[in-house]
Amino acid sequence: MNTRHLRRIAVTVSAAALLPLALTACSGDSDTSASDSGADKAASSAPAKETKPMDEPFGPGCATVPKEGAGSFAGMAQDPVATAASNNPALSTLVAAVKQAGLVDTLNSAENITVFAPTNDAFAKIPKADLDKLLADKAQLTKVLTAHVVGEKLTPMQLEKGSFDTLAKTKLTTSGSGTSYTVNDSSKVVCGNVPTANATVYIVDTVLMPAS
Repeated sequence: MNTRHLRRIAVTVSAAALLPLALTACSGDSDTSASDSGADKAASSAPAKETKPMDEPFGPGCATVPKEGAGSFAGMAQDPVATAASNNPALSTLVAAVKQAGLVDTLNSAENITVFAPTNDAFAKIPKADLDKLLADKAQLTKVLTAHVVGEKLTPMQLEKGSFDTLAKTKLTTSGSGTSYTVNDSSKVVCGNVPTANATVYIVDTVLMPAS
């Protein structure tokens, strides 16, 4: 056997020995690539965390607001606050009280205010004799109604732990988070962040009675 033949045999043996190692390395690279691809796919398919937009009306009481017409959210946004409230059937007692106190023009002409508007059910919590007495006393009625009005537009975030001066020169406090807020530790917001042409409205379930 000559030298050239021996060299050929050595090269063949070396190649055969290296082939399994090369295949193993290729297989490892393939597994890593597949693993990385799977991780990327899982990450991309993970659902994004949803956050509730707080620039829209919220609360269980919003379900009673008409879907269309002047009393709907879209309709109320076109009118000043006293006019907008008059188109909402759930606020008819409040509207009557505002008219009785002569506050329609005051509220409609104000700029950038927040109104905490009691529902008809909120007024119904007041004994009839007491409510009739209140409606007959224009000065006291004006104080009660203006105690529901803050001279700036308030966002839900500001209500989380707030203290505000009202047009009646009383203090109004708020607390809560998310879509659940309480006013003066007694009244719950049932439909909040309702826009009108000149105000933001928070519809509440209890009349806010200022201290005498």
